[in-house]
Amino acid sequence: MPEVTGSSRPGGRTARTRESVLAAVRQLLAEQNAEVTVPAVAARSGVHATTIYRRWGTLESLLLDVAVADTQASSPVPATGDLRADLTSYVARLLTSLRGPGALGMLRAMLAAVRTADSAMEIVDFVQPRVDDFQAMLDAAEVTAIDGYRLIEIVLAPAYLRAQLGIPLDPATDGERLVDTALAVVERDQAE
Repeated sequence: MPEVTGSSRPGGRTARTRESVLAAVRQLLAEQNAEVTVPAVAARSGVHATTIYRRWGTLESLLLDVAVADTQASSPVPATGDLRADLTSYVARLLTSLRGPGALGMLRAMLAAVRTADSAMEIVDFVQPRVDDFQAMLDAAEVTAIDGYRLIEIVLAPAYLRAQLGIPLDPATDGERLVDTALAVVERDQAE
């Protein structure tokens, strides 16, 4: 199973290696005719291919790690303590982005990684930072009735499913409904 990248010291050698490898992947993806392979990433990053295979297992898992990191950077999950406001802000951005080009990159990276992984737990390691973002939103609002995974099931799953089917949700009409559904689950589960 790949090494969990979030357990290392921030700014340490492991973090520098990870950033070097992810930067190499991004550079290769940006080049029109570049072939993205582990040997190409190794050559570009200066990190031995064995290290890349040991940490990520497969090229697909490496691409998923890049997709998660890029999504975290481009679409931060707010955590102000006001769950309705945070969800409303995030959902509006999510639904808008799912209507644009390249909208399903993270989903496609996840599906490709799942197909090549030895176990689902390998994929969990790479998406955990995004789950942690949603958990931080809940923690800031002092919500304990559900966790970050459940919030993802309620909000992201329907949004990505509809986008995958070619009928993305409309931020103007569906955003509030998704937020209301999530808050209804929170309120129901907290009352129990």
